[in-house]
Amino acid sequence: MTLTRVPDAGPGANTGLGIQDTLEAESIHIIREVVAEFERPAMLFSGGKDSVVMLHLAAKAFWPGRVPFPVVHVDTGHNFPEVLEFRDRTVDRLGLRLEVASVQDYIDRGELRERADGTRNPLQTTPLLDIIRELRFDAVFGGGRRDEDKARAKERILSLRDEFGQWDPRNQRPELWNLYNGRHPVGHHVRAFPISNWTELDIWRYIAREDIELPSIYYAHPRDVFHRDGMWRAVGAYSQPGEGEEVSVRTVRYRTVGDMSCTGAVLSDAATVEDVVLEVAASTLTERGATRADDRLSEAAMEDRKKDGYF
Repeated sequence: MTLTRVPDAGPGANTGLGIQDTLEAESIHIIREVVAEFERPAMLFSGGKDSVVMLHLAAKAFWPGRVPFPVVHVDTGHNFPEVLEFRDRTVDRLGLRLEVASVQDYIDRGELRERADGTRNPLQTTPLLDIIRELRFDAVFGGGRRDEDKARAKERILSLRDEFGQWDPRNQRPELWNLYNGRHPVGHHVRAFPISNWTELDIWRYIAREDIELPSIYYAHPRDVFHRDGMWRAVGAYSQPGEGEEVSVRTVRYRTVGDMSCTGAVLSDAATVEDVVLEVAASTLTERGATRADDRLSEAAMEDRKKDGYF
């Protein structure tokens, strides 16, 4: 199957650029602006598709030089092994410096406690804020997109965080004409979202166009799963079926990657990037709404976590 570029009906139409070129140019501009304006930027990199695309854009922005900042991963200890292997391989290939903040270390020291539901994604906030403070990062790139969640839709490209790492949705700066103001008081920092205006479909079309490698779990594969809360959960060390939950082998893939204990798979035969593009184009559910149990804790689950310092 050959993917063709769709003419842009928006600003890109005035420049002759297609939508993929327009989004790429905007993202690279944001990355370069942040690196020029801030002293100690860093980029969150988990090995998930959005962070992979963001890192690919950063590599393009500074080619043939290296990416001029470290990457940071807040490791919950419940990650998919395939994703961790991909993370390490990518860091080695690009010659990056990887900084890891471990949730398990905080639990071992008694600074964090396991949740009753076993989910560790909400526990990432404290390690994230600590590593930002310890390494004195003044700007941190994240792969959040506005189409993922209504809380992320509220956020600006450059989002201010106070001395406690907290976000106030009522205290945001206008970004007219794509002008970004990164000024911030000492002790505060900024979160930067270069792919904020991308959709899930944009991400996958770009992956297809650029031939970007992803962890294998994003494509259809057989896996032992059980059904819980309307989602297919993988059987693993941190995800076990309960009473009455039958294990079966299904052909599944993952639309988003988080903890094994809170991320669901979707039944799918999409084994290639072209298949995934068609599947995502036909989907009527957002990826997080369909597959992330941690976002179902309340109507404002994501916004509550973001106010506390989460991405």
